[in-house]
Amino acid sequence: MIWFCNWFVKVTAWLLHVFAFRKKIYYEDKKVQKRGIRGKAIVVSNHYSIWDYPLLMFVFHRRSLRCQIAEVMYRKNFVLTGLLKGLGGVKVDRETHDFSFMEKSNKILKKKGVLLIFPESRLPREGEETPLPFKPSAVYTALENDAPIVPVAVNGSYFGKKRASVMIGKPIDVKEWCDPNLSDSENVALVNEKLREKVIALKDELGRREKAQKGKKEKEKM
Repeated sequence: MIWFCNWFVKVTAWLLHVFAFRKKIYYEDKKVQKRGIRGKAIVVSNHYSIWDYPLLMFVFHRRSLRCQIAEVMYRKNFVLTGLLKGLGGVKVDRETHDFSFMEKSNKILKKKGVLLIFPESRLPREGEETPLPFKPSAVYTALENDAPIVPVAVNGSYFGKKRASVMIGKPIDVKEWCDPNLSDSENVALVNEKLREKVIALKDELGRREKAQKGKKEKEKM
């Protein structure tokens, strides 16, 4: 059912996404990443808008992304609630501190699925420096399931003159970032901060490549 719903949305909304996003994908290492995601993985991205999730659905179109989604999105209306359930969304209830979403996330990875996590856990408010501090759930989940993390940076541009651009980083084995001299909790904190720094680096690189692409187009017009 989840697989069918994901593909139904991708097929029926394909043309809409082309005009709405006009996405441009960049790769940290194209030779490695052009093959797409194979096996279990956790996609971790910065977060600007509710449209980040639909964008990444089409970026990783060969896989069904199971996204961790805040409880507030399930309260919008019954149509959206039904769609999120059909797509296999993992509800994260921040108000009750219910951690059952971690168990559901583990089950997805055990079945070789792909999990999408926005570790900032909420959208930024006006004036806040982005990305916001990362919550550690992505790191906990990766370590518990021995799953690679695919870091991603998006530019948050939708429905405007500027294209929606994405920078996809190389998969990370987070165990390689752990320090054997630290405790488990200290290592989670360490890896979590390194992961945020990686997403920031990808975001900066995305900005540089967008600028270079724009300069190239301007030269071609001259």
